[in-house]
Amino acid sequence: MKAGRAARKGLWGVARIVSLITAIVVGLIVIGIVLVLLEANKSNDIVKALLDAAESLVGPFKDVFKPDGAKAKIAVNYGLAAVVYAIAGGLIAKLLRR
Repeated sequence: MKAGRAARKGLWGVARIVSLITAIVVGLIVIGIVLVLLEANKSNDIVKALLDAAESLVGPFKDVFKPDGAKAKIAVNYGLAAVVYAIAGGLIAKLLRR
């Protein structure tokens, strides 16, 4: 009995870590979208670092859709990546909490 509780407690901790990582990844992607839409100064080191981080996370989703305009392309494809990461991270965390 005690071993089962300890194992469940450990999995809950892992689920919390998965949820935290998911939130950070989705947050970086959303920040990237906002920076592009607001035309942030890409020569600023902080903006560049955030955009680079977001771009590295959305690699496989970069050209799923090709709407007209660079901003629309980034908003749609990065948004898709954020949704997929949120769903996948949520499902993994939920499975770990079972």
